[in-house]
Amino acid sequence: MTIPLRQECPPGACDCRREILLQDPAGDRRVLMLNKQEEKRLLERIEAVASLADLRHMERKLFQLLGITLRIEPGPFEVRTVRGFIIKVDEQVGLCRQVRSSIPAAVRRCLERHPEISYALLNERDLFNGL
Repeated sequence: MTIPLRQECPPGACDCRREILLQDPAGDRRVLMLNKQEEKRLLERIEAVASLADLRHMERKLFQLLGITLRIEPGPFEVRTVRGFIIKVDEQVGLCRQVRSSIPAAVRRCLERHPEISYALLNERDLFNGL
């Protein structure tokens, strides 16, 4: 059984350079396995995260299975809301712009639903140490 690869983006709509990845025989094509259906399942799974440990596990799995690097860290200034966190998916060949924006949006929705995860993220940086 083969997993269907992500469909090609409309010309000019994306900067994923999918064709370069398909032409390179040594290229890491794991990211192309994230088709529309799998992307939807991934976003639902991210939004369902209920703890910091689960969120960190998702980060590791994204990297192991798809080669996607997700970084979540407090912003350089005050963090009053989840908008104060820097949530970024690193660019890579084959990863669509839409996916690079939808994953951080799903993480933000998760953090809004579970503020205790936000506090735990801040505590990782010792912002609440001693309180």
